[in-house]
Formats: sequence, structure tokens, C-alpha cells
Amino acid sequence: MAEITTLRGDAQFLAFMEPVARSIREEFSCAARELSTWPSMAASETVRSWMRSPEIGRHRTWKLVSAAALVSEDSREHLLDLAGRGAEVRIAATPLPQETIIVDRRIAILPVPDALGRRDYTVTTAPAVIGGVLALFEAAWETSAGLAAFLRPDQPQIDVEGRSILRALGSGLSDEAAAGQLGMSLRTYRRRVAGLLDALDAGSRFQAGLRAGELGLTR
Repeated sequence: MAEITTLRGDAQFLAFMEPVARSIREEFSCAARELSTWPSMAASETVRSWMRSPEIGRHRTWKLVSAAALVSEDSREHLLDLAGRGAEVRIAATPLPQETIIVDRRIAILPVPDALGRRDYTVTTAPAVIGGVLALFEAAWETSAGLAAFLRPDQPQIDVEGRSILRALGSGLSDEAAAGQLGMSLRTYRRRVAGLLDALDAGSRFQAGLRAGELGLTR
């Protein structure tokens, strides 16, 4: 592929991203102003299906969105679901001016809307360009807030799977046994546990259990 390529419209973008999404080895980074960012419903649902894929737990996934993405209940549930699957989700401190996808630090994709609201996509594999895009992404990431912290007024937002994990922690099961019982990999289970400790502001699993019990999250 040339160092810079233009994809014309959603159809070409989806055709390009299908094999790319399956080839992710280590890292998938995505910045978006809102979750309904794709011009067509088909494109939006396809991208969401990639994000729900079991593969998400096998590589590091970074999702950075503007606060506008949390306006609807559906969007909040989608982001919580991603976080529950092991993605790192953060809310940008300021509105994001540019949407971006970076794959394994080797491919960057930048949507380019036209005057009619349609969208083309600039794809680059040029290291210098990717380095610049990545630097901007990381700067925005460092000043952003974690999803749980952003949503938490008084009580942490723990999804159904998270509550099941908290109950497993309280049952005394080993990590291996709990992960098997919940149908997830050991790596994903431990990542979820670490995320729950952070969401509950707990320094240990024992403290997390106490905090969860106080909040009624294990019932």
C-alpha cells in the first residue's frame, strides 16, 4: 500500500478495515467526538461489531471520546460494555476536533468530510505522519478522565458482568476457577478485576469486596 491512500466513502472504508481489524496484533486506538459518527447506519453497526469482538481482550484497545458521546443511554451502555470487555475508555477534557483510528502504530486513518456531509478517509502508513498523529492522541489521552471516574457522582457504575466478578471475588474462588465459571480468559478476568479495584477506589481485593458490599453491588 502507498504511504498515503484515499478511501472514497463508507463502502471502501469498511472493505479496507475488515482485514485490518482482524490483523490487529497489539494495539487499537480510536478517538471520536461521538459514537454515531459514521454517516450510514450500516457503517456504524459494523464498527460497533468490531469493538464487541472477542478479539478486543487480546490486544490493548484505547477509546477516547468527547463528553458528547455520553448524552444518550445507548452510548453510555456501549462504552461501559467496551470497558467491561477490557478496553481502556476515557473522556477527553475538551471536544475532539479530529476523529482518528490508529492500528498497531503502523496505520492511521483520518476521516475527511466533504461539503455534502459525505466522508472520505485518508489512510497513511508513513511513520512520520503516524508519529505526529499518535503524539496528539497521547496528549489528549493524558489529560482525559477515565470513564468510571467521569460517570461516578457518588456510586461507581458497575455493569452486570462486573457484579458477577465481584461476587466471584467474594466466593473465594481462584482466578482460574472464577474466569472459567464466568466464561472469560484468565487475562481478561484479571484485567476486569484491576478495573473494578480502580472503579471502587480499593487498594486490595478485600477492600473492593467491602466497598462493593457497602454499595450493594454484590446483591
